[in-house]
Amino acid sequence: MQLIPTGEAEKPRNQFPPVYVGETLISEEDIAREMQHHPAEEVVEAWHAAAKSLVIRELLLQQAGRLKLPEELDEETTIARVLELELDVPEPSEEDCERFYASNPGRFRSPTLMAVSHILLAAAPDDVQERMRQEEVGRQLLLSLLEGRAQFASLARQYSACESRHQGGSLGQISKGQTVEEFERPVLRLKEGLNPELIESRYGWHLVRVDQRIDGEQLPYEHVKPKIRQYLSESVTRRAFRQYLQVLATEAGVSGIDLELPDSPLMQ
Repeated sequence: MQLIPTGEAEKPRNQFPPVYVGETLISEEDIAREMQHHPAEEVVEAWHAAAKSLVIRELLLQQAGRLKLPEELDEETTIARVLELELDVPEPSEEDCERFYASNPGRFRSPTLMAVSHILLAAAPDDVQERMRQEEVGRQLLLSLLEGRAQFASLARQYSACESRHQGGSLGQISKGQTVEEFERPVLRLKEGLNPELIESRYGWHLVRVDQRIDGEQLPYEHVKPKIRQYLSESVTRRAFRQYLQVLATEAGVSGIDLELPDSPLMQ
């Protein structure tokens, strides 16, 4: 067996390349500390997010030096001052706001409100046999309701695994965002009355009856204008920030990472 002399063994290589902003090295230690603020399923994702955050910060701090900002300012104040001085962001005009309102009518409606009752036939997502069994039970119950041989509230009290069974299956008033997505999506499209099809969710199968439906209405422009102005202003700011960083990165030179610029100037 050939022995490798002490000091000549190959050292383990860092899986990530060194990251530079110009001549400034973003140290591995700094990136490792920053990673705690960028949780991700994979280490490589957290590393890239942390490295990008530090590169952006370094670009802005280097620009602060070129602008000769006071050195006694803390980093966050310095960065905010750089953006205040350097970003030229025009305010959206009245015409911009009106055009956005006219082009996006669906975004400016009051929520649809529905009074809904259901019967939950519970089955775990990974229990295929039980799901099939409960689906068949649901079809039989639905047939009884459609043929008028049973009352919804009575079946809810007898079969439903949801606490709403004590109120005859009533969930009360619901609107978008109040229930799980796979249940909400089909239910919010229903008309008043008993739904003739079962609805499947992660919890099992649902028999659903819409007791009342109040469709949302178009909100007047004057009511939503402040939100439109804020949205457009933030959108223009994000775009200006990306363009500004692209200029700084090109001038300074960034290596070791692909600088996929974020949609927001916030660098948490």
